[in-house]
Amino acid sequence: MGKVKYLILGAGPAGLTFANRLQQKGETSFLVLEKEEKAGGLCRSEEVDGSPLDIGGGHFLDVRRPEVVEFLFGFMPEEEWDSYERDSRISFDGGYIHHPFEANIWEMRPEKQQEYLSSIEQAGCNQGEAKPKEFVDWISWKLGKKIAEDYMLPYNEKMFGKDLNALGTYWLEKLPNVSYEETKLSCEKRQAYGSQPGHAQFYYPKKYGYGELWLRMRRALGDKLITKAAVSALDMEKKLVTCTDGKRYEAEMIITTIPWMEFNYIEGLPEAMKTDIGRLKYSSIQIEYVPEQLDTQAHWIYYPQRQIPYHRILVRHNFCPGSKGYWTETNKDRVKESGSGFRYMNEYAYPLNTIEKPEIMEGLLRFSKGMKVYALGRWGEHEHYNSDAVAELAMELADELMERDGKIE
Repeated sequence: MGKVKYLILGAGPAGLTFANRLQQKGETSFLVLEKEEKAGGLCRSEEVDGSPLDIGGGHFLDVRRPEVVEFLFGFMPEEEWDSYERDSRISFDGGYIHHPFEANIWEMRPEKQQEYLSSIEQAGCNQGEAKPKEFVDWISWKLGKKIAEDYMLPYNEKMFGKDLNALGTYWLEKLPNVSYEETKLSCEKRQAYGSQPGHAQFYYPKKYGYGELWLRMRRALGDKLITKAAVSALDMEKKLVTCTDGKRYEAEMIITTIPWMEFNYIEGLPEAMKTDIGRLKYSSIQIEYVPEQLDTQAHWIYYPQRQIPYHRILVRHNFCPGSKGYWTETNKDRVKESGSGFRYMNEYAYPLNTIEKPEIMEGLLRFSKGMKVYALGRWGEHEHYNSDAVAELAMELADELMERDGKIE
């Protein structure tokens, strides 16, 4: 087919938002290529046991970005959503406390509260000690040894693997920030203090899984989106993409939202950067449905216990009306061959924030942008973005490129 102005690789939230933003602003010369038969990426849903289940794990529409919410409501109106105040909990000491851990130790037994308060008080950040460079030491420095050993370290091992010191500390500033003073105050006042975690308030569809939103965005694109088109090679100089079926697509600009390691070959990329792509790490997560009805109001629950394979469950019947059961999320390396229910393995689930990642991605993104190949979203940028953040980045990039082209003022 003829050359298009914009060739978009991947029809997850990033690619779908970018393409629909172009279309709404009057651009017609674009095409989206999607590897799977169904669009939506990590936000896809399937019908399981009579109700929708999100096969990419727990994804919700956060309320914190009003412009993004307004844009997405254009495809799935607000009246089709329920709004929720986040209820997330941590399995601990034979019961549950709310998340984040350090803001809710007031829910523990009094003697346990004192243990954790004393540990937090002695944390390096409260004693004027220099910030450590390694992940494991940073956790203890920030939260104290008790929270590190009982919750943060085992939980992160379950999510990301046992070699936690392979991870950098640059991304940990994004964690909910709760000071020692706020933790102490929460125990005195018996309520949580400190910053709220992500999804403190969120939307979820009344009748569908989260994937329905992205299916509607896919339908809005019509024949400008091609499914079952798995990309195998990229020629940066010619702006040419080759798929596994041999078909080729040419463009003036390429927007890639797919994992860089999915390209079998990239023409025009320096050899050192090709090697660097091989150093990027990620984790794979299996979703497994369990029909059991749980006696809890929680939307999701974290499990730091090492003897339990999964690290988190999503209690479907508490945010998806009319459904039952829950699903587990388990790192691929911890999956046990048991059970006979619905399972789905997400090969690309979480980009890992390794020590070397920032330097690798800075060079890769700068070079590719210079070649008019723009990386976007969780996998294009190798960043653990939520879908609302991805949509915001996609809208901004589409506006920037069209403004540069004189299409919008």
